[in-house]
Amino acid sequence: MAGSGSSMLYSFLLFTVILSLQEMYRGKLASSELFTILGGFISSLLFLVLLTFIGNFQETCGMRTGWGAGNALISFYSFPGLLFIL
Repeated sequence: MAGSGSSMLYSFLLFTVILSLQEMYRGKLASSELFTILGGFISSLLFLVLLTFIGNFQETCGMRTGWGAGNALISFYSFPGLLFIL
């Protein structure tokens, strides 16, 4: 299992790659309705990777106060997405 430091690095690199590819193919993702939906899915993956980076950063720096703090952060950011799905 990867430690929080290496996981933070991997999530940052993945965030950078996904964001760069999304910017490179911005025109293609906006060209049709299907690609727009695909772009939204990719953006949700980008957000998930960003949350992973933030959580690992907090864990590495010792700012996290326990399981409840991380759970509250994820719940707070995931709630609007759940409303959209339902």
